[in-house]
Amino acid sequence: MAHDAPNGPPRPTGPGSPQDMPPAPGQPPLDPQDADKLPEPIRDELLAPAPGAIDTESRELRDGLNPCPKCGSTEVRHRAGSDRLVCLYCRHEWAATRVEEAFGLGDGIAELRGTQVASGARDIDPDALDLRSYRCAGCGAEVVINTASSMTARCHWCRHVLGVNEQIDNGAVPDAVLPFRIRKEDAVARIRQFVGSRRLFALKAFKDEFTPENVVGVYLPYMVVDARGSADTAGLGEVLTRRYTRGEGKNKQTFYDADVWRVQRHVDFTVDDLTLESSVARGNLDIRRNTHNVINTILPFDTKNAVTWNASYLVGYTSERRDRDVEHLMPRLREQMLSIARAQVQPSVARYDRGVRWEQERLDLEGTRWVAMYLPVWLYAYHQPGPDGGLRHYIAVNGRSGETMGSVPVQTWKLLLAALGIGTMVEALVLWIIARVA
Repeated sequence: MAHDAPNGPPRPTGPGSPQDMPPAPGQPPLDPQDADKLPEPIRDELLAPAPGAIDTESRELRDGLNPCPKCGSTEVRHRAGSDRLVCLYCRHEWAATRVEEAFGLGDGIAELRGTQVASGARDIDPDALDLRSYRCAGCGAEVVINTASSMTARCHWCRHVLGVNEQIDNGAVPDAVLPFRIRKEDAVARIRQFVGSRRLFALKAFKDEFTPENVVGVYLPYMVVDARGSADTAGLGEVLTRRYTRGEGKNKQTFYDADVWRVQRHVDFTVDDLTLESSVARGNLDIRRNTHNVINTILPFDTKNAVTWNASYLVGYTSERRDRDVEHLMPRLREQMLSIARAQVQPSVARYDRGVRWEQERLDLEGTRWVAMYLPVWLYAYHQPGPDGGLRHYIAVNGRSGETMGSVPVQTWKLLLAALGIGTMVEALVLWIIARVA
């Protein structure tokens, strides 16, 4: 019995066919019902959404003006100690919209597939210009803002305040900002208390020059990531069965007998608002030249309260713009996710009282969502002269929680003297106890 041949070239059926991998260019498209016949990794990759941008740009602020909704004045500032904006002309206050509520960024983490990037976190164009020109809506004058040093400027004719609220390709405008909650005077008091408890061993020059009032409020760039993944681990676990000693005196040795088990674990998990530094300079943790690592000790930040981007929040503060893309931060994300996976499986291996030695680990990153965000930090810096340019010390205060940590330059001879004194006291105490027992 004859059969009609299908239109177009015949579909391959051997190795390399659509049953094993996506069809080659020029071949018939893959039927939706055939997707279930593909290997699972290939099927998931085919069905995952293409990497796309979540548009978080504020259309109403693109002209650079952020007027008061009550009187229209552009004299708008962040109200210290809150998340609100205040008009300096009529004193009207209003709350900005939380970025998660505005764009649904807190939803659907368990269903994430592929890579989703918010528009403020898109790749940086190395050729993008720092200078931005705006036409003042008040008088029509041209106002130029250098985004390398400031995000706002005042019109020299009509005195309107303009801000950079459009998302530009140089990494200066993120998707969201987490406003300062800790006031400057509170940060000064916390830094003073931190140094006060360490003054005994501090460098004399540092104590003479210590001026906590010089603390600076800085918005530091971070990527905040939601992720969904799964991990497989395999290794050897040991259960103690017997402990015994052999020998006498100085030759006594302790031996352990244990049952060795092959251990395998699989875990599916999600991560909500993982923060990753997106500045090359702050990510440089060279302890011979700086103490940037103190920034990590004041985490976490309450990123759930971050609001949609508005340049008015930066008035009176400084900021560092992002210079790392998603591609650069992906290895760090995988490292953090694998560390979280280890913590997830740890409770299930508690019965192995001699521990588990993991020999194989694999992470499948199934979906991610990236949002660029400015996080608030009060920073006090001190440069200690020395070889190779010396060492820069930092004391940092979390601009939301007030958590404080830092590095204070110390006089080495005082530490050595204290160590010798404590060692002598301990030795004398031990000799006294031995004499009493004897």
